[in-house]
Amino acid sequence: MSASFPFEVHTPYRLFYSGQVESVTLTLIDGEICVYTHHSPFTAPVTTGILRVKDDKGVLHQAFITEGILEVKDHKTVLMIDAAERPDEIDYERACDAKKRAEETLAEGMLKFEVDNAKASLKRAEMRIKAWELREKGSS
Repeated sequence: MSASFPFEVHTPYRLFYSGQVESVTLTLIDGEICVYTHHSPFTAPVTTGILRVKDDKGVLHQAFITEGILEVKDHKTVLMIDAAERPDEIDYERACDAKKRAEETLAEGMLKFEVDNAKASLKRAEMRIKAWELREKGSS
């Protein structure tokens, strides 16, 4: 068994995850990162994507996450994000509808702020769908 470290995921509404982990993989604004035990301390912005957590028993957990901040400290790692959903919490039909609406808005070529909002909505919907599909493939 590999060395583990404490990891927490907080949203404004709940403590989404708390436990000992071997690794945490997610997407920062400049690319994907994997944090292991004894990683150098840093703080960085996180983008919408898939969070992958390998717990101290070697089990891989995956979830949809939105924007936030990752803080890696000597004594623990904390992810503070706007929202997080486990694959079994995702409403697949709702995510597909949101994706379709975002694509329609982008096709209309509206004002810049509408296009920017539609791009963000599209990315959230696509990541929710991806997280839901991971569940269907047998990942937790």
